[in-house]
Formats: sequence, structure tokens, C-alpha cells
Amino acid sequence: MGNVFSEEQNQFRMQKIAFFSFVLVMAVSIFLFILSWENYEGQSNWKVFSRQKLPGGEDTLINVVQRIRNLNRLSGLKTQIGKKINKTDIYSRGNVKTQSRNPENPIAIMGLSSFNKLPQWSFEDIYNLDAPLRTTTCPQSLRNSKNEDFQKVFLPNIRMFLHKDNFGIREWNRLSHFNNPFGFMGMKYSDIVPVVKQIPKPKEPLLLPKPGGDGCIRCAVVGTGGILKGSKKGAEIDAHDYVFRVNGAVINGYEEDVGKRTSVYVHTAHSVTASVSIFQEYGYKSAPHDEGIKYVLIPEGQRDFEWLQGLLKGEKVSSGEYTGHEPRSYYSGQFSEDRFYVLHQDFLRYVRNRFLSSNDLRGEYWSIVRPTNGAFTLFVALHTCDTVSAYGFMTEDYSKYPNYYMEKRLTEVTFYINHDLILEKNQWKSLHDKKVLKLYQRTGSEKQTGP
Repeated sequence: MGNVFSEEQNQFRMQKIAFFSFVLVMAVSIFLFILSWENYEGQSNWKVFSRQKLPGGEDTLINVVQRIRNLNRLSGLKTQIGKKINKTDIYSRGNVKTQSRNPENPIAIMGLSSFNKLPQWSFEDIYNLDAPLRTTTCPQSLRNSKNEDFQKVFLPNIRMFLHKDNFGIREWNRLSHFNNPFGFMGMKYSDIVPVVKQIPKPKEPLLLPKPGGDGCIRCAVVGTGGILKGSKKGAEIDAHDYVFRVNGAVINGYEEDVGKRTSVYVHTAHSVTASVSIFQEYGYKSAPHDEGIKYVLIPEGQRDFEWLQGLLKGEKVSSGEYTGHEPRSYYSGQFSEDRFYVLHQDFLRYVRNRFLSSNDLRGEYWSIVRPTNGAFTLFVALHTCDTVSAYGFMTEDYSKYPNYYMEKRLTEVTFYINHDLILEKNQWKSLHDKKVLKLYQRTGSEKQTGP
């Protein structure tokens, strides 16, 4: 009888041990699961991105679309991406909660058709910054502007140039949230990244003070506006340390009004090719190609990367709109990798967001609305030079002048849906009034002369 009782006690004791062992194993498993989840891919805690600070460095990954889907599912919100929900719109700045994703994989392609206006991400106004390339000693530098409004929005060390050393999968994923030319929305990783990986890192700043000078970099930016016709500003333009030109920079025969020197030529693949045919009747044969000239490309879309592929390899373009073209032939023997720069998407977006944010971005054509090439050129100069003078840009009395300075007859300025020219006109006047730049404006005593 005692033996039977002892066996029952032993069985009961073994069952208790097994039960507690099971509970212990489960507890440890749950603990380890929680621990691993907390450290999943380095950081899976909820993050709130604000305009003031970017957690984890400038290249922190986010996947807003997936997070928004989760938020919608949890809150019961039923809406399409890009449509306004309420006063706490999930696209408002500083209000989107995100979770980091595997940095080794490109995020799913976001199509433009998913949005009926410009989407506003919480990181919309966050940009990559570079260490200052030089410290100016110029007392007249626009960086010393006393205008508080300008100083609040101006980022002197905004990342201006895209190259292989400052680009990776995290940058791709971040910039895939923005439409071109401000990012890579709708584009394929396999089409773009191999080209970016060929862009060399600039060996020096775009421009440096002239040797033996006072340390100031004085620049003239020359647009193609009709206000220059008969201006006789050519000598004044050429007297600057450096001269920027853009698009169809017709010079031969117009030197008296627009000068003859070109230090920096800013363009897109479209403008450098199309200008040859558009301005052929005015004697234009090729882009400026002064010895030692520097070229700056605005990567406005897929075709620019197809252009870059051929340009950097010294080959014909193998696919897309410019198939068969030889890009280097458009630079008349002056193309050199160490004098060729590609603008960074952050710089382009910064110009739009802080200086030229058009109301048209809230309309159905939002995806094609962007500043003009001339506007981007002017801001390249503002972030490179100490003093900037702008010639050939739209002014209040633009209706008095032809569309282009080389036109013989008075023609009306053409307004395209993708550019807000009135907004740009007002910004140039504002920057002039704030003494940030000097805008050439005709006076009543000046009369149009010439052909």
C-alpha cells in the first residue's frame, strides 16, 4: 500500500515538474521573441519624423506607404493615398509615423496615379547637408544677409550634387517618395541606380575665388529673356568672375547685349539637344564650350539617366528617347568628368519647397509642375557665389519685351502649365528687394535698340 502511494506521489511530482518546465520554456520563448522583435533589423520602434531632426542620421529609411496602410487598418480609415482625410491629415508634416524596413531591398514602386496632388510626407522638408566646402571671407557675401526671412529658409550647405559616393539603397528608398526631378517616384531601381553608381564624386567645389582677388566670388546668371534685347549689358556681364548660362544660350551676334563668356552651363538632356533645332534660325549650333567650362545637369527624368549612361561611358545612348545619340558630341570636345556635375534631388526639392512652391502643386497637373531650368540655375549660383547678378529673367514689365532676346519682333511670353512664371517673377523681385541678388530691370530711360 505504501509503495502504491509513493508511486502516485512520484507521478504527481513529475507532472508538476513537467508543467513548470513547460511554463518556464514558454516564458523564456516569449521573452526572447519580444527581445528579438524590439531589435528587429536594428530598430522597429515607432518613430515620429519632424522637420527639426532626422532620427538615425540623414539617410534613415522609412516606408510610409506600409505604415499608412497599417494606420488605416487600425483606425478604420477608408481612403486613397493622397486624399485629404481631416484636420490631422496623415500627410501633414511631422505627423506620419513610420517604421524602418530592410535597407537591403528597394521599396515597392509608387506610381504618380496614386496621388491627386503633391503628397506631403513628414520628411518633405528634410534634406541631406554637406560639410561647408569653403568659408567665405567676402564681406559682401549673400551668406551674410541680414534679412531674417531669407536666413530662415536658406541652407548654405544643402547637398547640391549627386554622385556614387553619397547614394545607396536607403537614399533610393527615401527619394522614391518624390516625383522627378525631385526624386524617383515611378522609376525602377534597376534603371537608375547603375547609372548613379557611375557618377564620379566632384574633386572640387563648383567655383573658387579668383587667385589674387579679395576672396569674393562674383557671378552673373544670364537667362534668355527678351529684356536683354538692346540692353548693351554684355561688357557688364563679362566683367563678373564667372558667368552662368542655361538652355539655348545664343551668343554669336548678341555679345553686346548678353556677353560672350560662359563659365558654367546648366542644362537637361532635353535642353541641350532640343535647343540646337529650336534656336537654329538665330545661329545657335551647340551648347557653350569655352575652354575649361563646367557643365551642370538637371536630372529631370528617365531620359536624363539614359543620357548620362552614354555620356559617362563615351558611347551612344542605348535605350529610350535618345537612342543612337552620342551625348559627348553635344559638348564640342569640352566634356570632362572632373568638370561635370549632376544636381541632387534634395537640392531641387529644396528650391521648390522653400522658394518656389506653386499653388499648381495642389492641382491635377501637380506631377509636372516644377521651377524652370533658369530658376534652378539661379539657385545654383546663390549657393555657390558670394554675389549674384541676374540678367534676362522675368520682371514686372515683361510684356514690353519679346519671349527671347534674339527675336526680332515683339512676341508674347509663353506660359506653360509645368512652370509658374509669375511666381518666379515675384521671387526674383523679392530677392532683389532683400538685397540677396541684383536683378537687372529696365528703366524708363532705356530703349530697345538693335535688330
